[in-house]
Amino acid sequence: MTILAIILLVSLVFALLALVMTIVNLGVYQKPPSAAGAAPLLSVCIPARNEEANLAPCVRSLLASTHQNIEVLAYDDQSTDKTPQILASLIAEDDRVRAVPTVPLPQGWNGKQHACWRAAKEARGEWLVFTDADVRFEPDCLPRALAAAREYNASLISTFPRQITGSLSEDLAVPMIFFVLFSYLPMTMMRMGHSPTASAGCGQFLMISREAYDKSGGHSSCKDSMHDGVKLPRAVRRAGFHSDLFDGTDLVSVRMYRGLSQTWRGFTKNAYEGLGSFGLLMFFTIIHLLAHVLPWVVVASEISSLALGRPADRAALLLAILCVASNLVQRVLLSSRFRQGITPVLLHPVGVLFMTLIQWRSFYLALTNQRSWRGRVGIQPAASAPKPL
Repeated sequence: MTILAIILLVSLVFALLALVMTIVNLGVYQKPPSAAGAAPLLSVCIPARNEEANLAPCVRSLLASTHQNIEVLAYDDQSTDKTPQILASLIAEDDRVRAVPTVPLPQGWNGKQHACWRAAKEARGEWLVFTDADVRFEPDCLPRALAAAREYNASLISTFPRQITGSLSEDLAVPMIFFVLFSYLPMTMMRMGHSPTASAGCGQFLMISREAYDKSGGHSSCKDSMHDGVKLPRAVRRAGFHSDLFDGTDLVSVRMYRGLSQTWRGFTKNAYEGLGSFGLLMFFTIIHLLAHVLPWVVVASEISSLALGRPADRAALLLAILCVASNLVQRVLLSSRFRQGITPVLLHPVGVLFMTLIQWRSFYLALTNQRSWRGRVGIQPAASAPKPL
């Protein structure tokens, strides 16, 4: 067996492990049950900085909820567009909408985390829901999310909304969220245990009990972070509470970015922080190149050699074909479940390369303290030196 074939054998092992993990996780990640039981006051907190195009549709989708015991709090984070006027009109339309007083961003805080923290301080609900202004809610989303929290005995429940895309760059990058999540998060351990590392969440939808929020430190526990979807579930678990996930594909949706520029800037602000260490960045880079890029290159190269009558490494070709087949099956499963279309499937290695570039750019921005939220660089310490493997 050649060195290339040996390398591809290792690649196949990692490709199959990702496929198996995905299949298991898809079985754990279930739609929430029907709403039942008490209807406590829910406080939905929206950080809004220059959200004139999104704030009104988001708030109105929330006010249409079948869970009527709700208040919506928006924090206008020093917007320079028409966000303040739109918020004022929403407040005039419905007394369930409130504006949180705006204050200057304190030293050491990222803008989004501070906005969420300020809104939480003003909230009156037994449960807090943190979301973004570009998210849209179906009427039964909130009561069913609450039902999922009860079913899983979770003090924090989260979901990854259906991701709407409209350009090639979005099709390449956005579905990679699900690829990474379902390939590497052991959701069975997440559900059965309380380890902070076996947890996940999405900042686009975080529902947390007031008790867990206060005792975990809430957003003050990750005040200089760009990734409350990762940090807040871990803080909740460290405080002794349980967090969990449900499948909200049919209940909540979002179009995060529009076009290449927004996609690049949006993901590079926190992709490295989502991994958490230089060691993991190196690990995922190597594994992804071996198991999800190299096999596609080998298949193309070896088939070309055969077509031209040149000798080919048939063992390497066979292993590469098996790797590619595993990649395709995994992406078809994810694309079918989460309505991602065919482009992310067919361009899987391109998406993996794009994501890898994003992660390394994000690492650089973290080290040089250049990450920003909504156009404003966070006032925070520079990232620490890379952690050893």
